[in-house]
Amino acid sequence: MLIGYARVSKADGSQSLDLQRDALIAADVAEDQIYSDLASGKKDDRSGLEACLKALR
Repeated sequence: MLIGYARVSKADGSQSLDLQRDALIAADVAEDQIYSDLASGKKDDRSGLEACLKALR
C-alpha cells in the first residue's frame, strides 16, 4: 500500500495541492490514501500529517 502526503504553505487560495495530488495519483497512490494540509510548515497543528503518520503505524 502506498501512502502520500501533500502540503502547501498558504491556505489563502494562492497555492493549490492539485499538482502534488496529481503526481501522487500518477505514482499509483490511491486518492483515499493521500493526506494533505493547507498550513505553514511552522505550524505545529497539521492534522493531515498526523493522520498520515497514524496510517503508517
